[in-house]
Amino acid sequence: MTTEPLILAVETATLAGSIAIVRGAETLAGSNGDPAISHSNTLLADLDHLLNDTKIKLPEIDLFAVAAGPGSFTGLRIGIATIKALAATLARATAAIPTLQAIALAGGPSEASVALLPAGRGEVFAQLFSVANDGAVTAQDDASHIAPQKMFDKYGSLEKLLWCGEGANAQRELIESAGAGKQWRIAPRPQNLARYVAAIALRKFSAGQLVAPDALQAIYVRPSDAELKV
Repeated sequence: MTTEPLILAVETATLAGSIAIVRGAETLAGSNGDPAISHSNTLLADLDHLLNDTKIKLPEIDLFAVAAGPGSFTGLRIGIATIKALAATLARATAAIPTLQAIALAGGPSEASVALLPAGRGEVFAQLFSVANDGAVTAQDDASHIAPQKMFDKYGSLEKLLWCGEGANAQRELIESAGAGKQWRIAPRPQNLARYVAAIALRKFSAGQLVAPDALQAIYVRPSDAELKV
């Protein structure tokens, strides 16, 4: 494996999803999916197109990275299963990246960033991070599955906040109302979340924190609807 690994990153935690091929810190190519079409119908074809466009052959990939959750239950399973299969076939290491960590990184440097992802039924997945100028992302609490009002009860005392991710854009009016008089900002919606998954994977590569394909596990944060009905 080279000092500048060639990374294939997959993000299927969101409805649209995204993929990226990155060499070290340089993004070579990326694409976004269609939120109206299941990842199961498009992911392998999208990967094939990206590899063809970059003229990169799959065996050239040094590291496979995947957004491990939270996010869409079905999407996470598809993304993780795909990365497991590809990495196992090629005997490559993998990196499981928390989705909210990638969302916080995409928002840019901040002493206090709340990463938000829609969780259905008006609720969100939320977590507080600090993001350094060099891209180091540090969790300040645990990821939670929470209603927006309880989220504001949790973070409302913070005077300076950067709200990040699809969830922040979806909750824009509530955030602007709750943050009146405070230094709260909403980061632009990330254009390709997979490239930030790759950036965190590169840090794990440098720190020797990669895992074997069969060790990949989803981070669900909450039980599935099927489990709740049991």
